[in-house]
Amino acid sequence: MTVIGITGHQELPAAARVHALEKITTVLAEAAAPVIGLSSLAKGADQLFAELLLRSGGTLFAVIPSHDYATTFSGAARDTYLRLRAAAKSAVTLEHHHACDAAFEEAGRFVVEHSDLLVAVWDGSPARGTGGTADAVAHAHRLNRPVTVVWPDGLARP
Repeated sequence: MTVIGITGHQELPAAARVHALEKITTVLAEAAAPVIGLSSLAKGADQLFAELLLRSGGTLFAVIPSHDYATTFSGAARDTYLRLRAAAKSAVTLEHHHACDAAFEEAGRFVVEHSDLLVAVWDGSPARGTGGTADAVAHAHRLNRPVTVVWPDGLARP
C-alpha cells in the first residue's frame, strides 16, 4: 500500500499541466498497490492529481480545509470539486468554519503527515501566502518525508 499526498499550484501554465499529467501518471503507476491519494481537491494540481488517481484505480481521500470550502470555487473548478468530493471514498473536514490561510496550511500539514510520499507540482518558489505549496514541501522535509517535485525546467509560473 502507498499513500500519496498532493500539493501544488492552482494556476498551471499549459506546459506545466502537460508535464504534471505525465509525471503524476508515472508516479501512480510505479507505486505499490493499493494506492490511496490525499488531496484537498483545490483547483489546479490537486484536482489533476485526483482525476489521475481515480482513473488509475486508486482510492481518493479528501482533506477539506473548512466547512465552507465549497464556496471558494466557481465555474468548472467548482463542478470538478463537487464531482471529486462525491467520488472520494472518505474525507475529513478540518475544524475551520471559514476558508482562510490557516485552514489551508493545516490541510497541507495533514496531507504531508498522513502520506508516504508527497507529490509537489511546484516551481520551487516561496509560497505566495501562508499554506502554499512551498510550506507543504518544507513541512515534508522537516518530517523527512520523500517529495517528488513535478515542474518543467525553466518554466515560470504566472
